[in-house]
Amino acid sequence: MLKLKQYLHDYLGLIILAAIVIILDQLTKAWIHQNLAYGEVYRPEFWLSNYARLVHVKNTGAAFGIFQNLSIIFTILPFIISAVILYYYPRIPRQDWLIRFAMGLYLGGAIGNLIDRLTLGYVTDFISIGNFAIFNIADASLSSAAAIFILGVLIQEKRKQSEQSGKRPSEPAESRDLE
Repeated sequence: MLKLKQYLHDYLGLIILAAIVIILDQLTKAWIHQNLAYGEVYRPEFWLSNYARLVHVKNTGAAFGIFQNLSIIFTILPFIISAVILYYYPRIPRQDWLIRFAMGLYLGGAIGNLIDRLTLGYVTDFISIGNFAIFNIADASLSSAAAIFILGVLIQEKRKQSEQSGKRPSEPAESRDLE
């Protein structure tokens, strides 16, 4: 029983964060499907339309519309990535919370887009900012996860370096110069 509680506790943060991303992603996509026809553009304010708008598009590729028409690969890949995340998540120390946070964002983004691929055969994208590719909440979560993961790994490496340098006896600078 204690082992089960620990197991559930380890995954609680991951599941909650992933669920929040999935819910936000699916709610915003549902709103787009209900309010914008395919290809339709919504411009909230005219002066803002050059910078930000909503555009209903279908994406058969990866995040931000790259690698179009490779839907089968991007349908299989989230299953593999999700399995890897579920395997490694409890093995990540709690003090590496940035890495754990990134894993939750990534899991939520991968599942959010996977739901679209399985139910629609494509991913609904709708956020258009400037001249950047059109994306959705799941794509933003995936990209943020990648950046946060890199930051977490860099912080982890820095921490390990300072722990290692703290364990080694330091040699006075003068004795190194004399040799």
